[in-house]
Amino acid sequence: MHPALQKTAPIVLILVLLLIGVSRCIKIIPAGHVGVATLFGSVDDEAYEAGFHIVNPLLGWSLYDTRQQSHYETSNVPSQDQQNTEVDISVQYRVIGTMAPSMLENTGSKEKAIEVHLVPNLRSLIRESGKTIQRAEDFFNDTTHQRLETDMTESLRQTLGPKGIEVEEVLIRDFRLPSVILRQVEQKKVKEQEAEREKAELERITIESQQKVVQAKAEREAAQEEAERRKLIADAQAYEIQKINEAISANPAYIQLQSLEALKSMSKDPAAKIYFLNGDSPAPLPLLNLGEGNNALNK
Repeated sequence: MHPALQKTAPIVLILVLLLIGVSRCIKIIPAGHVGVATLFGSVDDEAYEAGFHIVNPLLGWSLYDTRQQSHYETSNVPSQDQQNTEVDISVQYRVIGTMAPSMLENTGSKEKAIEVHLVPNLRSLIRESGKTIQRAEDFFNDTTHQRLETDMTESLRQTLGPKGIEVEEVLIRDFRLPSVILRQVEQKKVKEQEAEREKAELERITIESQQKVVQAKAEREAAQEEAERRKLIADAQAYEIQKINEAISANPAYIQLQSLEALKSMSKDPAAKIYFLNGDSPAPLPLLNLGEGNNALNK
């Protein structure tokens, strides 16, 4: 080997070892994660937050994702009517960063914790929830969904919280009823729709009948008012005639005066006919009517 290389090789080796040692003294935890350190099988009680850390180069590391994550589960829910409904459920959860060391020591990785703690408890809750559902078709009821989601969320929080898993929400994403129940539900919907149509038709007929009754009442009242109006007019006319007759009976000369006034008006009309009056009559009587032909004879 060249003498120069013999002198520089140890230096290069030392520098490489120093770089390796320095790099192992630096630990960068990515965002949304925590780091758990172990030394010769012993777990450090404190989790390392995201960021830059100067650490013991002999430490081993396990990373835990603390961001929100989802677990999906499909399971059969037996209701009280002995029908199994297939339900799709999702669990929104996150790892509690400060409890990551305990999770590593007692369970292992996050995936192992989900397998050991979340999945069995969720499936057990799904089976138990069916005992509170009387009929499979109750899954169509929004109230049933909300109750099941709330109950499972609270139960999982109490069970998984001490294990280092924070359950944020349990959601029922979909459900599939047995075919026999689906047919029954469809038939029920058809009957309900028919009942609604019959109810609407009955309401329409009732409204029309009420309108006809109101209209008939209005027409009857209008007819009564018209009859009363005509009766008042007839009574007024009868009263007027009665008064005229009373006036004539009390003063016979009144009718003669009226007749003279009429003849006076007729005398002003060239086409008027001429009447002769009997002076002994209580009223003027036409004794002779001379028209145009008679006038010609007089000439």
